Amino acid sequence: MYEPNPREALDPEMLAGEIVNRLIYRIGKDPKVARPHDWLQATILIVRDRAIDHWMPSTRATYLAKDKRVYYLSLEFLIGRLMRDAVSNLGMTEPLRAALKTLDVDFDQIAELESDAALGNGGLGRLAACFMESMASIGVPAYGYGIRYRHGLFRQEIVDGNQAELPETWLEHGNPWEFDRRESAYEVGFGGFVEYLEANGSEARYVWKPAERVIATAYDTPIVGWRGKRVNTLRLWSADPIDPIHLDAFNAGDHIGSLRESNRADALTRVLYPADASPSGQELRLRQEYFFSSAALQDILRRHLQQYGTLANLSDKVAIQLNDTHPAVCVAELMRLLVDVHGLDFAAAWDLTRKTIGYTNHTLLPEALESWPVPLFEALLPRHMQIVYDINARLLREARRDHGFDDAEIRSISLIDETGERRVRMGNLAFVGAHSINGVSALHTELMKETVFADLHRMYPLRINNKTNGITPRRWLMQCNPELTGLIADTIGPGFLDDIDALAAFEKYADDPEVQDAFAKVKRRNKDRLAAVVRARMGVKVDPNALFDIQIKRIHEYKRQLLNIIEAVALYDQIRSHPEKNWTPRVKFFAGKAAPSYHNAKLIIKLANDVGRVINSNPLVRDVLRVVFVPNYNVSLAEVLVPAADLSEQISTAGMEASGTGNMKFALNGALTIGTLDGANVEIRDNVGAENIVIFGMTADEVAEARKDGHDPRAVIERSPELSQALKAIASGVFSPDDPGRYRGLVGGLYEHDWFMVAADFDAYAAAQRQVDALWADPKLWWRKAILNTARMGWFSSDRTIGEYARDIWGIRL
Repeated sequence: MYEPNPREALDPEMLAGEIVNRLIYRIGKDPKVARPHDWLQATILIVRDRAIDHWMPSTRATYLAKDKRVYYLSLEFLIGRLMRDAVSNLGMTEPLRAALKTLDVDFDQIAELESDAALGNGGLGRLAACFMESMASIGVPAYGYGIRYRHGLFRQEIVDGNQAELPETWLEHGNPWEFDRRESAYEVGFGGFVEYLEANGSEARYVWKPAERVIATAYDTPIVGWRGKRVNTLRLWSADPIDPIHLDAFNAGDHIGSLRESNRADALTRVLYPADASPSGQELRLRQEYFFSSAALQDILRRHLQQYGTLANLSDKVAIQLNDTHPAVCVAELMRLLVDVHGLDFAAAWDLTRKTIGYTNHTLLPEALESWPVPLFEALLPRHMQIVYDINARLLREARRDHGFDDAEIRSISLIDETGERRVRMGNLAFVGAHSINGVSALHTELMKETVFADLHRMYPLRINNKTNGITPRRWLMQCNPELTGLIADTIGPGFLDDIDALAAFEKYADDPEVQDAFAKVKRRNKDRLAAVVRARMGVKVDPNALFDIQIKRIHEYKRQLLNIIEAVALYDQIRSHPEKNWTPRVKFFAGKAAPSYHNAKLIIKLANDVGRVINSNPLVRDVLRVVFVPNYNVSLAEVLVPAADLSEQISTAGMEASGTGNMKFALNGALTIGTLDGANVEIRDNVGAENIVIFGMTADEVAEARKDGHDPRAVIERSPELSQALKAIASGVFSPDDPGRYRGLVGGLYEHDWFMVAADFDAYAAAQRQVDALWADPKLWWRKAILNTARMGWFSSDRTIGEYARDIWGIRL
């Protein structure tokens, strides 16, 4: 593998010369008139060149050694900005900063201009990005496969307190990190019919004749591992029409119709998660999932056959990991390719498919365990529907014959849901088509066995395993919090940079007054930075001396931003009623996007802004309580919010958050967690110590029991004066005088069913917040706990997680 000459890689004078060279000859700008974005582009190009110097040898070495490759398929890769990541991992940060300084260019200023790649929604996509970086860092040969969204997830603006969705134009000026691989292009079909061909003495053959075809074209981005030891590939697919324009139609005057195929292809990769409330939206979502899955599998098989000339050893050299149910159609598509295109018999193809595919489940929510109406699935993918029915027939016969399943159990495991309209269950398809099904936290994995996959688990008791999620410490400590990284290195030495488990040595300094003071000063400077961002973007002034209480994640009822807002209203009432008390100054920050068609989630955003408007304008309260909703949450904003947090809100309804990774990022950066025993909060408690985390509320078992026995939220609300008064204020229009009935339905849902146990957990949550106030009043105790959180989070590195995947699922020796 290429080993750069130290002077070549690190000499600031040489780097400055290279930057100027790229500026002149690649961008066409004279340094005297170059703008900041020109300097950014030139800088990225020299960093990219060094990444390539490691990228090609990495690929070549894997090929020559005939190493097994991992193919990670995900509908989301929330990679964010890449320059700092690559610069840090290549060890170029300080030399590059010095080089730019000689050119009168500020590294941090131009780094802020880089587009934030809009390729994901939240934790699922960010996890995929962390995993890609960790695979490169620990030496796993890997490709990531996804979609090159032109706009990705929408850009969020807040207009009169409401979420407004606007196109995210991250590709508007191109992407200097990517390479167009026009030779890696594959046809992907939709619709049409299946032709049946009789065969003598062998299995009958089926030939799918699609009515519509598009071309999937690859764009590759190098993903640099720590110290540049390995560079892997993120391959994203763009859709192109077979014929970009029908000239006969255009010349006949049908100028719009002549572009119909081009527009249909373009729609495939325009937007991440198109609204699926309409039939056309559902169809587009399924088209996207099949499009990238088919292109990826064709690419995988092409690469494998090119090297080995046979598919017999596919599972020995290829590991395909499905990141949630979005790519579950891979099971049927791999079967189609093996049987229809490459001529394997069904049994042999099924054996290879299961040995090759692994499936990561990320949710127990029914709406996230995707299912598709049979008529839609069959019309769009007729051959795949046949294959699904064939797999299902074999599965159900096995269940009856070998396991004695009754009708109810058969209905539970079937790939076809018949409780209403017939639907294809993608979670079940992924389960039966994989040799490994993993959860992403210990609690989530056990709940999978007991709930959504209970009967499939009985049938295949060895398939489910746990791989608790992790985060890359390079992005979520070293890059986003360099001052804390420096403090730790000065205190315990730099060994933790290469072995995050060495971070545990920092624990010895939890009671050291000097370290506590330095830790607190780092946190204060990070809070100053966040306060400046909020002031610049929103015109809102916050006091960095206050406790920064932060909840940032996708807006969803189960994540319970509503619980946090209601507690803010109750606290507001208490402060106004007792201004003589010594209240803990607190700023509640919210950030996150709601799905465009999710009415209640968007209403919660509006409520947060309405409550903030009232509280922040009250002169009696504003110095001790503020509520701020920061718009357009993305990776770059998270990198400012996470290091500034004193308190991390992880308050989902117990049993509904699969894992969480935001909880890990906050704790690693020295925030205390307030949360339920849900997802990875359980393991965080076990690692940082129960005394260093604030746990409240019902357990997953208690939530399930309450739902089963008929939870009476009205009685719960009436027994809690603070909750009752807060809900009455919200419902009566105190915070929405322009529309007094705006939140009546939202509050009414809490009285009627309270499915997410907001009312049930309110008193416990409010008491936990007062416990936080008491801790904040004792700085020595607070900073001791904060330091212990940081020191004990090494286990939550995605390097550890990927190592477990490699050992237990992919069969890769490191």
